[in-house]
Amino acid sequence: MSSETIIEFRDVWKKYSKQQVLNNSLREELVAFITGKRRRDDLSEGEFWALRDISFAVGNGECIGLHGPNGSGKSTILKLISRVTYPTRGNITVSGRVAPLIELGAGMHLDLTGMENIYMNGTILGLSIRELKYKVDEIIEFSDLKDFINVPVKKYSSGMYLRLAFSIAVHSPAEIFLFDEVLAVGDEDFQGQCLSKIRALLNKGKTMIVVSHDMEKLGQICTRLLGVTVGVMSAD
Repeated sequence: MSSETIIEFRDVWKKYSKQQVLNNSLREELVAFITGKRRRDDLSEGEFWALRDISFAVGNGECIGLHGPNGSGKSTILKLISRVTYPTRGNITVSGRVAPLIELGAGMHLDLTGMENIYMNGTILGLSIRELKYKVDEIIEFSDLKDFINVPVKKYSSGMYLRLAFSIAVHSPAEIFLFDEVLAVGDEDFQGQCLSKIRALLNKGKTMIVVSHDMEKLGQICTRLLGVTVGVMSAD
């Protein structure tokens, strides 16, 4: 592992609203902003902090394990790194391409076949059509979905979703890989495949953040563990 920092959170706060509809009008929001009556670090009715004052750094080639209870903010950290969402306060630096596997089946088009999703998701993750044509057989072989690759993914089980999504992600040219509970889904054989592939990527100098409740498996692959409890982080 090099000493180069590839991911850094500096005093990051993130809030969400429990309300599906914003009640304030644009005019009210503008007035509040101009008059300073509402700061970005204030909570309005129905809002809550998903993360509070989070700071940490990840070195190039490091594998960080995030653990903690459901709702503590682990997945929010991954979404911030992959720029699915942005911090309310603080700064985040990410140096390199990111391959996120943060929600089961995220990015999959249900009406497309497994093969069509390989090309669609592969290009989103930075693979060219030429690279995909070269790697498609390897992706299918790893996923063990050869007999179902031309079936619409809406007919896939949750395990099949994960196998395909994981296989596409780990064959991308990304420098940073984000895995959310990938070690807990699928049968024992596939979990073993995932661990072996993660180790192979680490040996190539890739950087990873893995979210899991399985402390034993995290201990097998991670260079460092960080606990997250109700939006607050602590080092193990």
